[in-house]
Amino acid sequence: MHRDAHRWYSDRLGRDMGVVVHGHWGPPMIMFPTSGGDEGEYERQSLIGAIAEFVEAGRVKTFSVDINHDDSFGNRGAHPFHRSWMQRQYDAYIRHEVIPFIRHHCQSPDIVVWTMGASLGAYHAANTLFKYPDVVKRCYALSGVYDVKRFMDGAYDDTFYFNNPVDYLANASDPWMLQQLASCEIHIATGSGPWERSEESYRLSHVLESRGIRHHLDDWGPLGGHDWPYWKHQMREYLAGI
Repeated sequence: MHRDAHRWYSDRLGRDMGVVVHGHWGPPMIMFPTSGGDEGEYERQSLIGAIAEFVEAGRVKTFSVDINHDDSFGNRGAHPFHRSWMQRQYDAYIRHEVIPFIRHHCQSPDIVVWTMGASLGAYHAANTLFKYPDVVKRCYALSGVYDVKRFMDGAYDDTFYFNNPVDYLANASDPWMLQQLASCEIHIATGSGPWERSEESYRLSHVLESRGIRHHLDDWGPLGGHDWPYWKHQMREYLAGI
């Protein structure tokens, strides 16, 4: 399998950030790691290996990214408004640095992008599609958390609001945004397996339904647990069905 790694300094985040690419061709999919992960996590946890046949067949081309959780919501030593600001900066990094890099790498200036993430990575995957539905057209959000108020110690500002999906989506009314979201394929995966908190996914689904946003709430039952074996199985099944 073709693999190459890239790294550059992001002025928005104030540090080097990496991207690991697997595959020669296929629809590009950004893979967001869990809260303690980085751009190499999906490789180390063998999820890339689990979907290797689809990557090698050109069914998907993966772009595994790093996150700045320790600088944003995970930074308990910083003021909550700084945490939400750093999430805003990460959002801008993905849209204005990573997505242009992907389009250059794919030699297509307007290619649409998919996203995927597990645990807190599912938050990033879903949030990226919801904010840029004209660019991101498919999302696989596995075992996600979509209300991140727990990281804000009771503080709340506009920056946080626009990065907390269950809040800003509940008020979504812009016709252009709703039209773009209608053209997206959104998969919210959960289940009743070990360590899974399915109420998070069901709450997001309820918010989407209230705004008429078409999506798939995929309850995998006992095969929907909060751990790597479950996520590997789900991604294999999703990609096999494309």
